[in-house]
Amino acid sequence: MFEIDGSQKSGSGTILRLSVALATIRGLPLHIYNIRMNRPQPGLKPQHLEAVLTAAKLCDAEVIGAEINSRELWFKPKKVKGGAFEAEIGTAGSITMLLTAVLPICLFADQPVQLHVSKGGTDVSHSPTINYLRFVFLPMLNRMGLETDLMIHRYGYYPKGLGEVTLTVKPSQSLTSLCLEDSGKVSVIKGISVCTFLAERKVAQRQANAASNYLSEKGYKTDIQIVNDSSNPAQKGSSLVLWTETDSNALLGADAIGELGKASETVGNEAAQAIYSEISAKPTVDLHLADLLIPYVALTQGKSTYLAAALSEHLQANIWLAEKMLGVKIEAEKVDGLYRIEKTG
Repeated sequence: MFEIDGSQKSGSGTILRLSVALATIRGLPLHIYNIRMNRPQPGLKPQHLEAVLTAAKLCDAEVIGAEINSRELWFKPKKVKGGAFEAEIGTAGSITMLLTAVLPICLFADQPVQLHVSKGGTDVSHSPTINYLRFVFLPMLNRMGLETDLMIHRYGYYPKGLGEVTLTVKPSQSLTSLCLEDSGKVSVIKGISVCTFLAERKVAQRQANAASNYLSEKGYKTDIQIVNDSSNPAQKGSSLVLWTETDSNALLGADAIGELGKASETVGNEAAQAIYSEISAKPTVDLHLADLLIPYVALTQGKSTYLAAALSEHLQANIWLAEKMLGVKIEAEKVDGLYRIEKTG
């Protein structure tokens, strides 16, 4: 049985989500305690609970302690199965975090997995936006041999949520290693600017214009798609995702979300400044990708390497768990101002 102290490293929901996924992959029971102890409100919140319950559905796990505010959990997985599954968060809790929690498990299903997630947040604070997953994270996994399809039915924002997506995954127990050690040159920065029931205020256009103007001043061309969405009449909101793939296959992304009282131009500038900061640092993956990729490179055969601009607490936590639960070796060495992340054979 794996014994995991959830207060270690980041002490966040990251420890919970990845522990459950890796225990399921290993087919071994998990006991995790001190769940989210480093957060203002420790214990399981609705999005964490639903992630655990969804993971349990995928492997018919026996679960003890799966209730709101619980700080201790026992999770005993069985064989991972495919098929169609439903998940419902019920708050503006992050849909993207739920998806990233169960996606590693789907690699080991006996047939394709179709996961329909409803009543959650697609674009909320403290998590990647749904279009970041769609245009940055999942394309990178596709390079590694994982075939996925993500359909957005409704965008969901704070405080009501009500977002809805479907993720389809084709299992792949043999992933291709990554070797990304050259930042390369940027030719164009792409993006998608979305607003829901805010078209009359030209929110999506204003976000895109602000980002384009900022990046143009820095010498970069942009190609940003405008989406005036009407999928969720109960919850207005907006987001902007920017990304670029260099001539050496480095992939960098950044995003920003709208909030009540926050100008559209501020959203555009936030995303633009974030992607420019990444480009200027010359890594080969952005800060979000750096930690999200850890379980996947840990599962590859042979060596995988990439460069990150910083060693975030989530990245450190994911490396710690991958080494502890999968028995791999992942080094994070600072070289010329960047962190070289290398998973050895």
